[in-house]
Amino acid sequence: MSLFSFLAALLTLAGLFSYLNARFLRQPAGIMFLLLGVVAAVGVLAVGQVVPGFAAQVKTTLVQFDFTEFLMGSVLSFLLFAGSLHVRVEALKAVWRSIAAYSTLGVLLATGLVGLGTYELLQLAGAPLPLLPCLLFGALIAPTDPIAVLGILKTTDLDPKIETNLAGESLFNDGFGVVVFVTLLEIATPGSAPTAGSVGLLLLQEAGGGLLAGAALGYLGYQLIKTIDHFQTEVILTLALVMGGYALCHHLHVSGPLAMVVAGLIIGNVSRSEAVSDTTRDYLEKFWEALDEVLNAVLFVLMGLELVVVGFSPFYLGLGLAAAVLALLVRYVALAVPTRLLGLSKQLPARTLAILSWGGLRGGISLALALGLPPALHPEVFVPMTFAVVLFSAVVQGLTLKRLLSWLNRA
Repeated sequence: MSLFSFLAALLTLAGLFSYLNARFLRQPAGIMFLLLGVVAAVGVLAVGQVVPGFAAQVKTTLVQFDFTEFLMGSVLSFLLFAGSLHVRVEALKAVWRSIAAYSTLGVLLATGLVGLGTYELLQLAGAPLPLLPCLLFGALIAPTDPIAVLGILKTTDLDPKIETNLAGESLFNDGFGVVVFVTLLEIATPGSAPTAGSVGLLLLQEAGGGLLAGAALGYLGYQLIKTIDHFQTEVILTLALVMGGYALCHHLHVSGPLAMVVAGLIIGNVSRSEAVSDTTRDYLEKFWEALDEVLNAVLFVLMGLELVVVGFSPFYLGLGLAAAVLALLVRYVALAVPTRLLGLSKQLPARTLAILSWGGLRGGISLALALGLPPALHPEVFVPMTFAVVLFSAVVQGLTLKRLLSWLNRA
């Protein structure tokens, strides 16, 4: 199947599923796209039992398409930029300490605790693995997915401070989580002999370099946009900033996700208030909102279809569900520890930790990182486990968040 035919099939499915959800289901779009993608994957596997070679052909196409490269190499830049465009810096300033703590210390704690818990879980299940691959699994599960989180926020009525914490943390802990994963992957790569100094330097280069690159890109975009009043050109400039900037970050070996978040915040706040006309602002917001919706639809349908690649492995899918419960418990601990250490509870509304824990969804980034694991680091174990965690996060947490909020408000 050609690339055009595959993308056409994906977009057709996304359009059909979007209609079904808007017309009948009326649930958070990303979650429904994922679930309907899973249904489509089950359909492919079922047809494969009747039509020899059909499921294998679809699997080959999905593997050749490379979900990891599709998300991490291109689509993620658009989604992070689009998500950060709508986050107000004034709101972030009020809770910046908690966002910074949860996005760094919280991610490190969650990586370690999930990694250790997974190590013990595999030991108990009779399928032991070394600690380092388990820590890599912890790193790809630790951060929440901004794509899933921002999608669910559109359908809930949260306290503004909690909403800002959830949105801001998901944007930044995603970037930092990828940095932690890349660092651990460097350590785990056969033949490498990293030292504590080289690991620290890699973290600084990836995270610090990404933040600086994002600030430079955002400032450059602002300077260009403010000199013209032509919305078509300004839209093209933002596209160029995202695509060119993300490619540049990859070339410089700094964090592209963090750069896109910072650039989006600058364009969405400084440029929005000082550099563009009302007409341009309207077109920019509508363009990026529409692009965000289309890419999200395609991404979540593709995530569901990845079940064809993952396959049905009841043993590892079951371990994944156990890991999902573990990750949920660990997330609460990873938020509670910095909250207690830094005295953050004074600036947060009541029940914030419970809502942040349950609302911290995992999504495409975790799956993309798992699918990108080299053979020596046991993707045959961690890919189905990650898929189960993502599915649990979407179905159990995502579809019940509104009920949790209602229950907490009544309590």
